[in-house]
Amino acid sequence: MRRAAGKAQAEIASVLKIKQPSVSKIEKQADMYLSTLKSYVEAIGGQLELVVRLPSRAPLRIERLGDVVAPKAVSVRSVKRAAGGRNRTKAARAG
Repeated sequence: MRRAAGKAQAEIASVLKIKQPSVSKIEKQADMYLSTLKSYVEAIGGQLELVVRLPSRAPLRIERLGDVVAPKAVSVRSVKRAAGGRNRTKAARAG
């Protein structure tokens, strides 16, 4: 992603206020926090979008964990009810 954006690791490090070797480490990680990925993508000038696609449902765009931006036909309240009324963020991290 960084190369596609035409950025050097040192530039990203400066934006993130970390050292260049830390940027290299981020780029080599197979797994990371969404917050780390979001910061990295924003540092290269991009925007991270997280979309959940479920069978027989319109896509749900996640803007912040715990929040769902649902299509107009589906309210957040109905999504939570369909999920059993529980906050699925913790379950999503475990699964």
